[in-house]
Amino acid sequence: MAGHSKWATTKHKKAANDAKRSKMFAKMIKDIEVAARSGGGDPAANPTLETMIAKAKRASVPADNIERARKRGSGEEAGGANWESVMYEGYGPNGVALLIECLTDNRNRAATEVRTAMTKNGGNLGESGSVGYMFSRTGIVTVKKGDLTEDDVLVAVLEAGAEEVNDLGEVFEVTSQPSDMHAVRDALTAEGFEVEDVEQDFRPSTEVELDLEGAKKLQKLIDALEDSDDVQNVYSNSSISSEVAAQMEA
Repeated sequence: MAGHSKWATTKHKKAANDAKRSKMFAKMIKDIEVAARSGGGDPAANPTLETMIAKAKRASVPADNIERARKRGSGEEAGGANWESVMYEGYGPNGVALLIECLTDNRNRAATEVRTAMTKNGGNLGESGSVGYMFSRTGIVTVKKGDLTEDDVLVAVLEAGAEEVNDLGEVFEVTSQPSDMHAVRDALTAEGFEVEDVEQDFRPSTEVELDLEGAKKLQKLIDALEDSDDVQNVYSNSSISSEVAAQMEA
């Protein structure tokens, strides 16, 4: 789960097992390839590629794999796949709205795998636009808290187009329009703040509060979706209290 609850933030801190780490690496490599293809292979002139490479390095993706993906995407090296972005929409357990973002070289396979995961785990695929209107694309920059206050961060990013600063415990999250995301990152870096992540997310306009049983059902569905190599991200409008999050962790 990405970007929609403190549970997600906590969950991502848990050490991934080898199978999940391998899938995560593969998805990051795919992102690098696509970024290089769409914006060129020079990270200095392609902020999206620069961000994807930095994220892969933080996740300990081997440098050789990163470089080969960059070269395949930019055409410097043969073998790049024709990746296509596809978004599926639907509902999970308890009426939770889902956006399922795929990056695939086979639309039929992606559609089959997404539909199978949804059907077997209490979800229903919807038509295009059925839940998309509930979400807005948002730029997210996270910065390590350290000794910083919320005001320190706010002052640094106000003129860069930031919209909101949220305290997530060990980090501050700065939201903006996706087009301002890199300017926000640069403003934070210029102040010497340690930027931990830069990404685009989909944030819901309304949320569905889940109890422990509902959270477990939703997580089972999301795990099944993310088992597909074609699925890059799953976004939901679920909301999970700190009490439920603690029970999930236990």
